Amino acid sequence: MKGKINVKTENIFPVIKKFLYSDHEIFLREIVSNAVDATQKLKTLSSLGEAKGELGDLTIDVKIDKDNKTLHVIDRGIGMTKDEVEKYITQIAFSGAEEFLEKFKGKSEADVNQLIGHFGLGFFSSFMVSDKVEIFTKSFKDEKGVHWTCDGDTEYSIEEYDKTERGTEIVMHITEECKDFLEEYKILELLKKYCKFMPVAIRFGKEKSWEDSSTEKDKEGNPKRVEVEKDRIINNTEPLWKKSPTELKDEDYNKFFHELYPMNFDEPLFHIHLNVDYPFNLTGVLYFPKVKKNIDPTQDKIQLYCNQVFVTDSVEGVVPQYMMLLRGILDSPDIPLNVSRSYLQSDNNVKKISSHISKKVAEKLEAISTKQHEDFLNKWDDLKVFIEYGMLSDEKFYDRMKNIYVFKNTQKEFYTFEDYKKKISALQTDKDGNIIILYAQNADEQYAYIQAAKDKGYDVLLMDGILDSHFINMMEQKNEKIRFTRIDSDVIGKLIQKDEKIPSKLSEDETKKVQEMMEALVDKKIFTIQTESLDESSAPITVTQNEFMRRMKEMSELGGGGMYGLYGDMPESYNLVINTNHPIIYNILQSTDTAKQTETLSQLKDLALLSQGLLKGEALDTFIKRSTKIIE
Repeated sequence: MKGKINVKTENIFPVIKKFLYSDHEIFLREIVSNAVDATQKLKTLSSLGEAKGELGDLTIDVKIDKDNKTLHVIDRGIGMTKDEVEKYITQIAFSGAEEFLEKFKGKSEADVNQLIGHFGLGFFSSFMVSDKVEIFTKSFKDEKGVHWTCDGDTEYSIEEYDKTERGTEIVMHITEECKDFLEEYKILELLKKYCKFMPVAIRFGKEKSWEDSSTEKDKEGNPKRVEVEKDRIINNTEPLWKKSPTELKDEDYNKFFHELYPMNFDEPLFHIHLNVDYPFNLTGVLYFPKVKKNIDPTQDKIQLYCNQVFVTDSVEGVVPQYMMLLRGILDSPDIPLNVSRSYLQSDNNVKKISSHISKKVAEKLEAISTKQHEDFLNKWDDLKVFIEYGMLSDEKFYDRMKNIYVFKNTQKEFYTFEDYKKKISALQTDKDGNIIILYAQNADEQYAYIQAAKDKGYDVLLMDGILDSHFINMMEQKNEKIRFTRIDSDVIGKLIQKDEKIPSKLSEDETKKVQEMMEALVDKKIFTIQTESLDESSAPITVTQNEFMRRMKEMSELGGGGMYGLYGDMPESYNLVINTNHPIIYNILQSTDTAKQTETLSQLKDLALLSQGLLKGEALDTFIKRSTKIIE
């Protein structure tokens, strides 16, 4: 018998190929998903007593026949009668899944909601890669087999077929331009991408592995390692997130993490097991990986599934942006398989899921901070960038994290914000009543500045995170009378402005002279010469950077945008601060040997630059030669 597919458009297939699916490879997910649905439906009918007899082996087979240029997907599921093929395959407007759900509504023996298939429209994705598709099927109702054929237009043929086994075989005759889908490596890649957690076993070819022999022994009497060939089973049908957390240990979660990301060799910091059934359905496991300064959101992404079928790893609409640093799996039947980014960003269910995930992550962090505080502090360097990102991005997250966020000082002591303010307020409050929080970004490079601050009795935080420039800016905006100042942004005597002032030992003319002498030795596009009357113990020359300009430049380089973009292309600029009270500076001015004055000032300048790693190339070579000459 021949017929015509009942569709309003003259030819549905070009529409399917062009617009319905954006990616050709999706066809395999759709066809295998249909096979899984058919198998799950059979299990449900059997449990309800509506499918008689033994179910037998329900493994789904995927096979390639390169000689005939065909790809086969074979299930042993519910199958179809001739009338059902006519209805569900040739009348696209009908939905087999909806009718299936309606028929068994109210049955408590099985969670039928999880079995809603896409048989119908999804089947036609096979024509994206095929110039002909055949169906060989036999219903569990023990009626005659059916053979359906279509060459990719609205004409089709359907006839009885002598098929002995229950189930459905889809045969796709692959087009010349899609011949990659006849290669084993390609099909294996797609099966592992889309089907690795589907709930029915999927078999694809054979694979070899080494195992202990049950019969052969080696010279020591131990089981001999032998190479064996086995069926290649693609998927883990009972993934960890479908299990109860009470039956799982940390080792199970860590093992699953490496199953998801085999190239990530670090252990995750901790995990969150999600299991929500109201007001939406969501299961999954999220991991906090070790991120530190190496943020790569393109690698090892969170994976989104719908009933154990892979949907996408572009989950920007499902989880807040700052949680893109997490890893793991989310599975929700409330998110359709054929999903677009614009859909994700506008759908109400998705927004609820996003909000819930934020809440659960915040709860987990609070619980660890309270109940496992030592562990929380030990993992702080890895957690910090994530928590800062969240606090910067989400006001609700900020409100929950502000009391558990900790600052670490250069002695590796931890303080909450309130505790730290109490610690430093007596000594580090300036003449205007601002509490000045001093910080370093590199404890080794800024060692001299840190020591100078410690000599004054000041405490110094270590703020070496990639987001710290943004974070401290936010903290200043949210907390009046709080100022963060990097330890090298000014000389120690001016970092915290007090009322007292040390008088200069140089006259105005002498101060002007030494400033002009130094200006002649530097590139004025990079260095600004300043003079300050400091105590004699302070260095004769200090390199500083303006706090505001440096911070704005750092924020712009990280992607601050907005007003920060004004500073992104500016070259580095530094201040060279001359201590007019240092004995060496005084002695230079008393000398009548101009060459000696220049040499000594050059040496002091280069020592200051060297201490900050700013002396390089020809300038460094000149310094070394001058140092050797002075020693001689």
